[in-house]
Amino acid sequence: MTSIPVLWQTGKQVLAGLSSYVPLLNRRFRRGTGGSGSARYCYSVWLRHLVVAAENGRFLQKPAVAELGPGDSIGIGLAALLSGAREYYALDVVDYGDAARNMTVFDELVELFRSRAAIPDEREFPKVQPLLTDYSFPDRLLPPPALERSLREDRLQKIRRSIVDPRGPGSLIHPIVPWIDSRAIPPESIDLIFSQAVLEHVTDLPLAYRAMRRWLAPGGLMSHQIDFKCHGKAAEWNGHWSYSDLSWRLIRGKQVYLLNREPHSTHLRLLRQEGFRLVCDRIQHRPSNLPRERLARRFRDVPAEDLTISEALIQAVR
Repeated sequence: MTSIPVLWQTGKQVLAGLSSYVPLLNRRFRRGTGGSGSARYCYSVWLRHLVVAAENGRFLQKPAVAELGPGDSIGIGLAALLSGAREYYALDVVDYGDAARNMTVFDELVELFRSRAAIPDEREFPKVQPLLTDYSFPDRLLPPPALERSLREDRLQKIRRSIVDPRGPGSLIHPIVPWIDSRAIPPESIDLIFSQAVLEHVTDLPLAYRAMRRWLAPGGLMSHQIDFKCHGKAAEWNGHWSYSDLSWRLIRGKQVYLLNREPHSTHLRLLRQEGFRLVCDRIQHRPSNLPRERLARRFRDVPAEDLTISEALIQAVR
């Protein structure tokens, strides 16, 4: 029998979802995504992906990069350009872009790279994954001569022009909104596809993995930090797996993105199905207080480990 606290929590979340159908209340669901407007956050996230890729034998030289879901700013992509990426594709479902904000973030990023600042760690960003064993600037990956070339004034000006007019001639930045189309990027043209706490929001994951396989060049890398928690939609961190599909549709309402609720094993299955080779699966576990009998029918048979995996950094090679 379902307990009163569980029914109350479900009802509260359903009412919140239904409020998204009310025009005045729906404004709060159209706000930006937060997070990436901080230059230090963007710097930290990009270098963490880069460092872990190198730990797994993937050294990226002047890559073409694509980011799924940059959100409020393209700051992580700008960090990629400043560290040597030759071009950057920003793929999202809603255009949250703000040139003024991006320019501010860019100028702050330039100073961080010029000073070869240490990577901001968990003391500054306690919720950011993946964790590293060494947060010093990765000199081995970005040696002074290479970084100096990336930070030449003529190149900085070209990036600034790209921020102001990303669809102009010669732009290094390519915004694609909406991105759910495998033809959005030329096939086999990307060396690295990355995302930070985004794949848990993608509605059609099979399409996303098919698209990434099409976009990546042979030997190309994808690097995804995925958050499997409920994002405040349940009392337990994994309580979103207890809602029926109907309840979840009501909770989602008209929100552009929420959670696809797919567990860790789904991502591994899809990437292998598309022919990717897993090179990194850095998992964060959290105890589960959710008994299997409380799981919604579609989650009753998931592997036991899925119920305790709260986050994972997955890197795979095409």
